[in-house]
Amino acid sequence: MANKTYLQLVNDVLVRLRENEVTSVTDTSYSKLIGKFVNDAKRQVEDAYNWNALSETITVATSADLFNYVLTGAGIRFRVFDVINDTSNWFLNNASTMEMDEWFLVDTPEKSAPRYYNFNGVDSNGDTQVDLYPIPNGAYNINFNLIKPQDELSANATQLKVPAEPVIFLAYAKALAERGEDGGLASSEAYALYQTSLADHIAIEGNKYPDEFIWDAT
Repeated sequence: MANKTYLQLVNDVLVRLRENEVTSVTDTSYSKLIGKFVNDAKRQVEDAYNWNALSETITVATSADLFNYVLTGAGIRFRVFDVINDTSNWFLNNASTMEMDEWFLVDTPEKSAPRYYNFNGVDSNGDTQVDLYPIPNGAYNINFNLIKPQDELSANATQLKVPAEPVIFLAYAKALAERGEDGGLASSEAYALYQTSLADHIAIEGNKYPDEFIWDAT
């Protein structure tokens, strides 16, 4: 079953607040605010666990004598599972900036198949740059296996990738806190529902990948 769209998420929260549903997130100033809460909640849920739905592989194709590359489309919020030299069939290790400085500036740089990587700033598009070492002496495919959060929801029909229920509960809790108690569920109770929902969905996901059970509900 397809996950909820941005508009459906906003309307779900509006109904819980006893507000009228909208045909577009931008219909009213209040629906726009709820949209902001939905995106805030989405970000927190994304950061709480390595959701399989956010898995993405970005491949860097190297060229001889070029050691700096851009992870196009990765942004800066990603988390790394592993990095593989798919051409040479080995894993790359993360090297510290000090190690990279020593190899590049103090020693004579080696040129061969890359074995190490180090993230080094961002480009003008906000994508992370990475240095490889040894300096590639030819063409290699370097696969960066990442957990990459979904872009902020903006279009009505964009589908959420992570589980919808904890996002809805957290957005609802934020909305209740913003306008104060109004005779309905208190924001603290709504937040407790979010934590329970998040834990339940992580347990379901973690059961599929028992070696990757790491999360943070804060």
